[in-house]
Amino acid sequence: MTDATLRPRRSVLYMPGANERALEKAKALDVDALILDLEDSVSPDSKAEARDRVCAAVQSGAYGHRELVIRTNGIDTKWHADDLAAAAQAGPDGILVPKVNSAAEVQQIEAAMEKAGAPESTRIWAMVETPIAIRKVHEIAAASERLAVLVTGTNDLVAELRAAHVRGRTPLLTALSQALLGAREAGKVILDGVYNDVRDAEGFEAECEQGRDFGFDGKTIIHPSQIEPTNRIFAPSPEAIEHAHAVIDAFRAATAQGKGVLTVNGKMIENLHVRDAERILALAEAIQRD
Repeated sequence: MTDATLRPRRSVLYMPGANERALEKAKALDVDALILDLEDSVSPDSKAEARDRVCAAVQSGAYGHRELVIRTNGIDTKWHADDLAAAAQAGPDGILVPKVNSAAEVQQIEAAMEKAGAPESTRIWAMVETPIAIRKVHEIAAASERLAVLVTGTNDLVAELRAAHVRGRTPLLTALSQALLGAREAGKVILDGVYNDVRDAEGFEAECEQGRDFGFDGKTIIHPSQIEPTNRIFAPSPEAIEHAHAVIDAFRAATAQGKGVLTVNGKMIENLHVRDAERILALAEAIQRD
């Protein structure tokens, strides 16, 4: 497990880069990461102003433990090159690029970041939100050591599939599974997409639980009201932490006694269970530290 995967990313909130009041409010939100957006939430005539404001916010040092990510405009837009250069020079924790469709595009992004002087600590975040991206998730995820996080863009994916937004996300289940398979094969973090109806708390929690059960590391969100349930659902539960400790203790005791087989609460424990217990405890410790 790399350092990038140990960082809690349960709740990842999009914030409009053109809205100074929203950026100020974000300093007090109990969120793991903020995506300061230059794309969908910013009108064409406000792009340059938003870019300056977002870069200044990143360099202010006023956001505490929160991971700061700048989302640029897409590679095929006239704003992308300036966004990427300015973001690289600002040195956020990550730069999120929408609609990444190939390994070649990841390498193009990496080269541009390095040319602009991005520090080593600034990682690439890539949105996978098209049919071609879903079919190439592993290729995209494995294209660069600098790429740390994949973000599923479920709204764009639904539109491109000509599917419907429905409870349970049946039209997206195949794509979500493929995205997870590709990300895990490459050893990268992957975040679930947004839930659009901020008034539907019950539906939102159900989708968080679905994403957690699928294996996503966290969820991108669009409103502060979604932070608490996301943090709670994507964090290890007290029961899971207790069980993880029991597994580790039992494994150590069995190893000391030279035993090859062990059980916890009547269930056989293998090395894969020990690794999962270690991951759960590492995540719980990282959350507590933040």
